[in-house]
Amino acid sequence: MAKVRNSITQYNNISVLLHWLIGLGIIFMFILGWFMDSVPKDAPKSSTFDLFNMGIYVWELTKEVSPRSFYFNLHKSIGVTLFVLIIFRILWRFSHKPPALLDTMKSWEKKLATGAHHGLYFLMAATPLAGIIMSISSKYGIHWFGIKLVGGIDNKASRELFYEFHEIFGQLILLILFFHIAGAIKHSLVDKDVTLRRMWFHK
Repeated sequence: MAKVRNSITQYNNISVLLHWLIGLGIIFMFILGWFMDSVPKDAPKSSTFDLFNMGIYVWELTKEVSPRSFYFNLHKSIGVTLFVLIIFRILWRFSHKPPALLDTMKSWEKKLATGAHHGLYFLMAATPLAGIIMSISSKYGIHWFGIKLVGGIDNKASRELFYEFHEIFGQLILLILFFHIAGAIKHSLVDKDVTLRRMWFHK
């Protein structure tokens, strides 16, 4: 088993925080996306929403809106937040060199891991960016948790184009994320190395 040295083999705590925060945010966004597509367009307006209809958390608004409007605006708000975090994470990675891959990894594993990481970084930025452009291209624009950020230009062609990009990028990021998680589990249970511990908080 490779010996862990925080200054050499582990990611710094800011990288760890961004990794888990963005990862959980992306998973939440997929769940939210699937749920909001099932919300009927003719559902009555309300000022309170039981998030995902699970009885866990009730979101209260100052005015009544349709359920679809609430969930779509929530999706946009979290998407903008994630986009800012992702840009910060990319800048942080450029300014803070990550630890080298483990010497115990095979050559093909290193190439696959490097390719997957590059793909994830591209898709993590491209997916919300496509969604932001799609929202601006609609007539609604973008509101961030009730605060208007930018108005819509109501360009149908642009909206439909970036909707397709948003969907394709989303499907690709889900695919790579699956293999990313599977790889982490394999390293932990089969290889029994320190891959997962490298991406956890330390003093």
